[in-house]
Amino acid sequence: MGGLSAGELVLWSQYIHSVCGVQLDGSKGYLIETRLGQLLRETGCANFTDLYNKVKVDPTNGFKRKIIDAITTGETSFFRDTSPFDLLRHKVIPDLIDKRTKTTPNGRPIPIRIWSAACSTGQEVYSTAIVLKELLVDMSRYDIRILGTDISDKAVAQASYGHYSKLELDRGMALDKIGRYFVQEGQTWKVRDEIRAFATFKTMNLLDHFVLPTRFDVILCRNVAIYFSEKDRIRLFNSIIKAMTADGCLIIGSTESLTGLCPEFDAKRYLRAVFYQLRNGG
Repeated sequence: MGGLSAGELVLWSQYIHSVCGVQLDGSKGYLIETRLGQLLRETGCANFTDLYNKVKVDPTNGFKRKIIDAITTGETSFFRDTSPFDLLRHKVIPDLIDKRTKTTPNGRPIPIRIWSAACSTGQEVYSTAIVLKELLVDMSRYDIRILGTDISDKAVAQASYGHYSKLELDRGMALDKIGRYFVQEGQTWKVRDEIRAFATFKTMNLLDHFVLPTRFDVILCRNVAIYFSEKDRIRLFNSIIKAMTADGCLIIGSTESLTGLCPEFDAKRYLRAVFYQLRNGG
């Protein structure tokens, strides 16, 4: 298998950006070689140009889906970077319940709508559901719906299936929580139905035009926009504005910032975490 030539790097960078928005500069040739090397071997292609040509004429889009899976599959774990979940537990959800209690008719469950916009294999969704389960004692008082979306069909399938290996659970899930929220089935652990029931999953490209079934009180969009160009980041967060309730909360990655990017948002700090609300909306 030959290495990626300069011309192939340009071809693949343009193609990858077109299908998933990931921006790869000239220093990322190794990533394309590493992530697509197995597909190159599977197809028997002599080089990355042959693979590119095969992908472009594939009428089934099967290769396209495999490339999206390979390029976008990133680092994830349960309760990854604990500060956002502390933020949900101690600030965002209590404040939201205070507001919704005042506007929800007596006798009706309080609606809580959360969107995990780049949910990968589901760990963020289920971590959020566990926070809500532990925080809200009488669950019958609430109507909780959590939507998880990701561009990868493979990731969304695993998230929806809700089965994880011991290694995946050991990365972030405390032992007492494993026993409380998962059931062992053979060599994997299944999310208990009481947690799984909160969640719905679907495949979605954040850079496509999308229409969601509701507006969301909390949107988590962590560590995905860092792979986009500035133009695409602005487009993404403008789309997110349309998906938020007026007093909703946006949580992005700890190394990310909307300062100078989207003036519609105000940054707010709670302990070690930063979150965003629409200006004059919170």
